[in-house]
Amino acid sequence: MNKNKNKTLATWLAFVVGQLGLHRIYLYGWKDLFAWLHPLAAALGWWGVQRVQMYGQDDHVAWMLIPLLGFTLAGTALTAIYYGLMAPEKWNAQHNPSAEPDAAAGRTNWLTMGAIVLALLFGTVALMSSIVFSFQRYYEYQIEEARKISQ
Repeated sequence: MNKNKNKTLATWLAFVVGQLGLHRIYLYGWKDLFAWLHPLAAALGWWGVQRVQMYGQDDHVAWMLIPLLGFTLAGTALTAIYYGLMAPEKWNAQHNPSAEPDAAAGRTNWLTMGAIVLALLFGTVALMSSIVFSFQRYYEYQIEEARKISQ
């Protein structure tokens, strides 16, 4: 059985199901703490999305929770980019120490590049949306408070 960790598979896992932490479980095993923190942050973010659907956009708790989802998605997309662009020698040294430095498991192919391109696209959208949402809500709240003080 081949125990080498494949760079392309790790890149796609980080991009597609990164919010569940499956890429870290694949690389580091079930005992990895960060693998279990990914779904927690994502679940809190999804709870924020649900709160907006239930209570509307004026829910302050949702303002704090929704960016967690966006930053988790952006972070896992960045992880996919990092994995995909890693040199084969470095990948094999970290994840396949018993393999040769130029082993096939660490090589970049067109599937890896596809994951990198999609991760760049969706990661940028998630990050920028989270930043814009956070700033918009913050300044709207400041304007509301200023109006209350001026009246």
